[in-house]
Order: sequence, then C-alpha cells, then structure tokens
Amino acid sequence: MKKKMNFKEIQDFVKSLSKMGVSEINIKTEELELSVKYSPKKKDLKNLENTAFVQQMPFPNQMANISQFPIPSSSSHEKKSFEGKKVDKFEKKENLISIKASMVGTFYRKPSPDKPNYINIGDNVKVGDIICIIEAMKLFNEIESEISGKLVKILVEDSTPVEFGQELFLLEKNL
Repeated sequence: MKKKMNFKEIQDFVKSLSKMGVSEINIKTEELELSVKYSPKKKDLKNLENTAFVQQMPFPNQMANISQFPIPSSSSHEKKSFEGKKVDKFEKKENLISIKASMVGTFYRKPSPDKPNYINIGDNVKVGDIICIIEAMKLFNEIESEISGKLVKILVEDSTPVEFGQELFLLEKNL
C-alpha cells in the first residue's frame, strides 16, 4: 500500500533535507533509485576565505552571494548591493527585520510572468499579505508575511534558487 504525502509532510521533509545540507534529491520508482547531493554550508565556505579553489556551484545564486568573501575596495566598510547602491555595512537600524525563506526552492516575485510583483520597495506590507512564491518540488507555495512594515530592500533576484532560512526581504517595522 502506497502512502501519499500531504503538503505539510512534504514541507517538513524539505526543511529537514535543507538543514542536513541537501541541495538536490532525485527519486525514481519501480523498486526505488535515490540520488542525493550535498552542498557545502556557508560556515564551511567562510573558513576557506583565503584559499584559492575552483568548485562547481549547485545554484547560480551562490555565485551572487560571493560578497561574503572580503574584496579590497577604496573604503573597507562599504559594499555594493545587487541593486548597485552603496550600503554601509555598519549602518544597522534596529527597526529592520528580515523575512526569510521557509523552504528550499526557486524564488519568484510575481504570480506569473505577465503579472505585477507582489510587493515593491516602499510598499507597506501587512501580516498575511502574499509577498512572493517559492517553487519547491513542482509546487508553487505562496509565502505570506508574518510581520507588518515597509519594504526597504529585496535581497534575492527573481527566479533564483533560495535556501531554507535565507533572507529574502528587509522590512522596516511599523512603530
């Protein structure tokens, strides 16, 4: 007798795999064939900051996150965000809160290519508002905001893979 998994069970399964560092899993039927791939954890990559290496990355967004490695610049306390604006990394506002990915999958800012984004910078977001979609295992999961605030920054580019717990948005809390 085959048991079908419900959405919550699939979501818990994906979260568990993500916590173990699994970046890809393939399953076939007819007596089962299983293939599992692991990706290095970010803390392991930080230990290799001063080491030259070549590695095939499983997701394109990990190349975009290469900013975790120090890059010499004219001012050591500045870095560029993907939007091209200079950001002072020491400038932290206490009222900024990040919204993180609740699962591993592909991040989308809009419900379909011909529709507008769910939210844009400057928009006020309320608890329960749909803010993005994460596609996981061929399922499109609408992600709702768990906090209210004004959208200050989008940390992930549209149509890129995200990891469980990865920061997606920065919101300024409503006081």
